[in-house]
Amino acid sequence: MASNQECLLENGNLVNDTREEEEEVNHHHGKTARQMSASSLRRKSDPSLAAGVQNRHLRQLLVNLQVVLFGTKLSVLLPTIPLSIIAVCYGFGKPWIFALSLLAITLLAERISFLTEQISYYTGPTVGGLLNATFGNATELIIAISALSQNNIALLKYSLLGSVLSNLLLVLGTSLFCGGLANLRGEQKFERRQANVNSLLLLLGTFCHMLPMLLRYAGDSAVAADQTLQISRAFSIVMLLSYTAFLFFQLWTHHGYFESQQVSEVDGDEDVQEDAAEVGFWSGFAWLFVVTTITALLSEYVVGTIEDASRSWGLSVSFLSLILVPILGNAAEHAGSIIFALKNKLDISLAVSLGSATQIAMFVVPCCAVVGWIMGVNMDLNFNLIETVSFALAVITAAFALQDGTSHYVKGLVLILCYIVIGICFFVYETPLDR
Repeated sequence: MASNQECLLENGNLVNDTREEEEEVNHHHGKTARQMSASSLRRKSDPSLAAGVQNRHLRQLLVNLQVVLFGTKLSVLLPTIPLSIIAVCYGFGKPWIFALSLLAITLLAERISFLTEQISYYTGPTVGGLLNATFGNATELIIAISALSQNNIALLKYSLLGSVLSNLLLVLGTSLFCGGLANLRGEQKFERRQANVNSLLLLLGTFCHMLPMLLRYAGDSAVAADQTLQISRAFSIVMLLSYTAFLFFQLWTHHGYFESQQVSEVDGDEDVQEDAAEVGFWSGFAWLFVVTTITALLSEYVVGTIEDASRSWGLSVSFLSLILVPILGNAAEHAGSIIFALKNKLDISLAVSLGSATQIAMFVVPCCAVVGWIMGVNMDLNFNLIETVSFALAVITAAFALQDGTSHYVKGLVLILCYIVIGICFFVYETPLDR
């Protein structure tokens, strides 16, 4: 009898523990892997700027100002924002404008992620996930639309392809390599169901990029150009529909693939302590609008000065847009992914790298094609031979590396070396834009 009561008591405690764990999962509902990765570079800011201010609205504004501007370790890059604008107004050298604007975008990209996370505290998991799906790669989308508005299609394609290659090979490879070194005697395990779903979507994206390219070799080039554009627009709609289905899969029907392992890793982590929103709901939207507007302005500077920087530095435009811009544009997110891999939290690292690559390939690229269609700009999915083959090989290599659900440092090393090989190729090869 006593033993039965003890058993019931233990079962009751287990049930309570389970409920507490479920409540903890719900508590972290707004935090995606990408946001947790970026949060590793954040810091709590002391609201000393608003000390002694009597007016409530002014005090709240100063607190928000300090949180948004100084709540990250990247705040040392804050002076690059006004310096970029001053450089344009006073006619400084365009390579200087390019470098300052790119460094400023590094900070602004992390702040967009932070503000999206703050808003998700108020909106719930579904809307928070949709916000993350929209603004998760806002920097790439803004730069792409800026290039599209200037009819610089080649630069647009290079920047988007560079983001995918950077996430699939450099970020993923460095995370696996560093995580493998931290667990030198064993293997790291991760949730491969999530990796499989992302890999399938990326393979679909490979199909949609390969076929328009091959059409150029199938018939008359003049006719094929128009057919390639029509097929690309149709494929873009298919890709957007597939990404919508993926969001439904991720946020509603199979969210356990994407949430359970992330939440379990957050519990007890001293580096991720945002238990409550630091910015109000409407303040978050206002700041998000301001930061996005500044990012759009600086993106115009980057797109308009990249060719001058290329000539001044002796580097090809394709190399700058494929290698340099993606690395700096998401430096905070990439660094966070590596930090979590070192802490043996590989699921978060994989969600960041694969999630970003999937979002760019299946959402940002077709969005640019559709927006170009609306604007009357002939943006297609033909990324030319070397670029498309590099994309396809990167997807296949990453999918093969993740197919067994385990990782060690050799897998990461191979992915990094693949990225170096592609970088060398575009460092030497002069693309049509460069000519």
